[in-house]
Amino acid sequence: MQNGAYKKILNAMPEGVFVFDDKLRVKFTNAAFRRSVSDDVKSVGTLADVVGCREQKACGQNAACEYCTFYRTMRSAVADRAEKTETLHTTVKRTGHTDKLSLRIRVLPADDKGKLFLGITDGSYQTEIERDMLSAKQLQQRLLPAGKSMGGVNYSFVYIPCLGVGGDLPDVYELGGNTYGVLADVSGKGVSAGMLSAFVKAGLDRQEPDLAKALCQLNAKFNELHQDERSYITVAAVRIDEQTKKLRYVMAGHNAPILLKNGYGIHEIESVGMPISNWVENATYEEKELPFEKGDLLVLLTDGVTECMNAKGELFGIERTESVLMQSRGAEDFIGKLKTALGVFSGGKFSDDITAIAFDL
Repeated sequence: MQNGAYKKILNAMPEGVFVFDDKLRVKFTNAAFRRSVSDDVKSVGTLADVVGCREQKACGQNAACEYCTFYRTMRSAVADRAEKTETLHTTVKRTGHTDKLSLRIRVLPADDKGKLFLGITDGSYQTEIERDMLSAKQLQQRLLPAGKSMGGVNYSFVYIPCLGVGGDLPDVYELGGNTYGVLADVSGKGVSAGMLSAFVKAGLDRQEPDLAKALCQLNAKFNELHQDERSYITVAAVRIDEQTKKLRYVMAGHNAPILLKNGYGIHEIESVGMPISNWVENATYEEKELPFEKGDLLVLLTDGVTECMNAKGELFGIERTESVLMQSRGAEDFIGKLKTALGVFSGGKFSDDITAIAFDL
């Protein structure tokens, strides 16, 4: 069998494979190995080429080489002319960021003379999954609100996914001189929930001034996905009109109330409405109106805030949330105090996504 055929077979393997000689010069790497340790390797000649090392001297001649787990394992196999198996924890450089890798490496002589060695990393597939999770997390971060002001209204928000990818989506945008705030909470957690939160970002019509109509349209689009009954999305949406000092809002199954802090205290805004789901055909939503005054503070939050749990099994609750709000001077101050209070209460361990948006009215 020709070398080209061998390479095709090795490239098709899900495990990472690399071949090097007794001088630690890398002769071959398969596709799975290259994907796991680098994202810009076109050709390889040394270990440094493979792991993206940026040291100035040749591979193996830098002081930092003694800390390179790849280098030490390969050197040990060459020195003993024997098979070596280790679990490696290392960091490799990629375009724009670094990744921490944990993989099991098995190195063994590939010929009788001890001139060539074969390396197999059976953690490469898992590493690819971790890379995909990182990419999904970075993509979701780009879906978050970009600034601190929209339509002349200052706002602040907190978004802490309990896993790498979350199912909450805070959004703030402007239309017709009004400021809109939307907070969606998707059923489930992880990647599947993250995909549904991206659906909300893409599916909500931001050119529709009537929030009730916008949610009706979103519900119709959701039904086209043909999800099972376990999948649903709750939404709290508001439109802030600074000219008329009117707040219009719609709730779609969102069980955490909208909070409005004013001179009289805190007003809990609740509204009945079906979640975005396939539970009811042609679900409808109702937009309601509420006046506000200059200096009022508006808060949207998910149930991950109120249902945040401590080590004793106690919930943070709406009362603690409102207590933090009463002590806050504005949107940014509230979000900062809320993050601190939740962290202290839970010990920094969250079982659900934590998301809230606050607006200075």
